[in-house]
Amino acid sequence: MTPPPPRTGPLVGLKVLELGHYIAGPFCTRVLADLGAEVVKVEPPGGDPMRGWGAKHQGHPVWFSIHGRNKLSVVLDIKQSRETLLQLAARADVLVENFRPGYLERVGLGPDVLHQANPRLVIARISGYGQDGPYRDRPSFGAIGEAIGGLRHLTGHPAGASQLPPPRCGVSIADDLAGLYGAIGVLSAVYQRDVTGVGQGRIIDINLVDSVLSLMEGMLPEYAIDGRIRQPQGAALITAAPTNTYPCADGKWVCIAGNSDLIFRRLMLLIGRQDLAGDARMADNRGRCANAAELDAAIAVWTRARPALEVEQLVEAADVPASRLFDIADIAADPHLRARQSVLDVADPLIGNTLHFGHAMRFDGDPPDSAVGWTGPALGAHTEYVLGTLLGSRG
Repeated sequence: MTPPPPRTGPLVGLKVLELGHYIAGPFCTRVLADLGAEVVKVEPPGGDPMRGWGAKHQGHPVWFSIHGRNKLSVVLDIKQSRETLLQLAARADVLVENFRPGYLERVGLGPDVLHQANPRLVIARISGYGQDGPYRDRPSFGAIGEAIGGLRHLTGHPAGASQLPPPRCGVSIADDLAGLYGAIGVLSAVYQRDVTGVGQGRIIDINLVDSVLSLMEGMLPEYAIDGRIRQPQGAALITAAPTNTYPCADGKWVCIAGNSDLIFRRLMLLIGRQDLAGDARMADNRGRCANAAELDAAIAVWTRARPALEVEQLVEAADVPASRLFDIADIAADPHLRARQSVLDVADPLIGNTLHFGHAMRFDGDPPDSAVGWTGPALGAHTEYVLGTLLGSRG
């Protein structure tokens, strides 16, 4: 029984119990674990369903290398292990769960029971619609959070541009947002408990819909004032122009943001459109937004004549914000991301040499590669250590 290597980071000493699966709850705890918290991940005998998602290498799930990193994997049947789970909750600072509302109560592990075992326990409950309300008991996944939260409407095509359905953003953004709000809520509750409060744990209610809805900028007050409903704009930005994604000669795309007056004039000089730089209609952002289609067409004529990398280099040399649309191969090879260790070379004992994302938050004094203490472990790899050593030494 080998203990895991020691962790570094600002949350070393924070003890977290994860009762979750799929994405939102485990994403929340991965953020905490990356920052140094001890996370005991309780998995059912068959493992977190995420172990069956995505590619496999040497028989092991590749996604779980990141999804389960820095966590202690313990196999327990929640319905049959109530007393053991209460012991784990008794030594924890935080419990994160993302079951359907009411599930923990049905298996005898509701917040009232958990707080009897540990009054200081912070309980983060992540669900589709929240712990109350008319939709509480509806099933939900991230796509539903995007739909009701308003995001999927905005990622659609402009009216008349396509008959295709509005696309998703490409990742499980609703789950990830809820996980981030969960981490923020946990740390807020721990701070209140230990610094400004009376030492009691709190219950935090996070859901996918509200997490997406929080991103809807000024759309609610706009609607309340005059009934305005923001419509899909494709790749354009309705509040600034020219800002769009433009086609290049090699079939790739470049995002160019010529938002300010000065940057706009630089961009027009670069593409040989001094006439537009001096056009009174384009003198300010309001006028440019009104004539965005004309500007986008002029820029696209210029970008279509050049490969994406050349466009990016020329536009950047003119001091105008721009970037190719990176795929994951571009990300893995990018010198900036490599220099900052935003992309890390990692040795995973289950799948071999691989790549991981680094820290999204940097703390002075901590090495950039400290995000990865260990990769996602084999199912139940730490059961003996957690139940024997950690519980055995409790108190």
